[in-house]
Amino acid sequence: MTQTELRSPETKAAEGAPSSLEVVTAFDDFMRAFDAFKEVNDERLAEIEARLTPDVVTVEKLARLDDALDRQQKVLADLTLKGRRPALETAGTRETAAPREHKAAFEAYVRRGEVSTLKSLESKALASVTDSQGGYLVPEATEREIGRRLAEVSPIRAIASVQQVTAAVYRKPFATEGFASGWAAETGARAQSATPVLDELAFPAMELFAMPAATQTLLDDSAVDLDRWIAEEVETAFAEQESAAFVTGDGTTRPQGFLTPAKVANAAWVWGKIGYVATGAAGAFAASNPSDSLLDLVYALRSGYRRNASFVMNRRVQAAVRKLKDADGRYLWEPPASADSSATLIGFPVVEAEAAPDIADGAHAISFGDFRRGYLVVDRIGVRILRDPFTAKPYVLFYTTKRVGGGVQDFDAIKTLKFATS
Repeated sequence: MTQTELRSPETKAAEGAPSSLEVVTAFDDFMRAFDAFKEVNDERLAEIEARLTPDVVTVEKLARLDDALDRQQKVLADLTLKGRRPALETAGTRETAAPREHKAAFEAYVRRGEVSTLKSLESKALASVTDSQGGYLVPEATEREIGRRLAEVSPIRAIASVQQVTAAVYRKPFATEGFASGWAAETGARAQSATPVLDELAFPAMELFAMPAATQTLLDDSAVDLDRWIAEEVETAFAEQESAAFVTGDGTTRPQGFLTPAKVANAAWVWGKIGYVATGAAGAFAASNPSDSLLDLVYALRSGYRRNASFVMNRRVQAAVRKLKDADGRYLWEPPASADSSATLIGFPVVEAEAAPDIADGAHAISFGDFRRGYLVVDRIGVRILRDPFTAKPYVLFYTTKRVGGGVQDFDAIKTLKFATS
């Protein structure tokens, strides 16, 4: 994990919730960009039909429109995200005396480095970690704010199951052979059922860190909302690291990603592996009927999982599937129906995860499944901060840590599209 780049909060502009006009304008711009994209792509396809190769000018124009569409989609997503962020709770809303006391003690520690009151509070709460060992717990309101923000900006966390734990490892039992069941008449004999074979999945919580920086001048300014500043500073750093780990993490120093388990052709699928469908062409969609492999991927998933399924891919792969049509000439990729909804592919939501691989020979570049049932994110309760005024003078660093785990919990709930002949 690389150290988060230090940024002074004075350089960040105040960001308020976007107006409804901004969101509507961004959505209109996005739809106009998509209409222009479809028009040029139709022109490219007509040129291929007429002379087997598109005009270079048309290809370049389509690439520019594709980039513009990506930019407009990002603007729309950012505006929608800002509008959904809840405000931090204030002292008079839902806090009791104890949380207010913790918040005041924590603010004194962050602003001036005072630790006596915070040590006393954590001693009363039987917290064993001291300042020299690992920092102090942030107030509950700040921790909840960080969690809410991560749920919005971390793409896999937003569609996966999330379990809070207090232990270092979360263990989940499962039956490897299922439980015996059957039908019988009211007075008929019942055959003795076999004893189910149980096993367990272990999800250890790994340490995730960020290191925002502030000047002492800013910390002395009582008008600065430190809770909001901390949440905003660690949001992006945590989300970027989580997003990569939940997709391709090795499970050693970070969570195990859903693409990390061994892959096997879906016809030979067994528990503990991820089933895949091949496109039939090395590093590409098939030359004829390219959309068929996407339909095969959808129906490789059992019906019980398809109801809440999503596609996961990065933006470059999404740019490739935007060009695909079905047998009736309709685009498989559709823009979001409203500003706060997702684009769809064959009627299923598309989740953009930059850590997903690009299209290449043998790459599992598109995933499809019910990630709520298929992938589990484990959050160990407690976010800690260690104040460091010495390492990067004149900045004060805040070494912020939380423990996160993750891994596949149902190997039948996620399938991938492999860009290969088999």
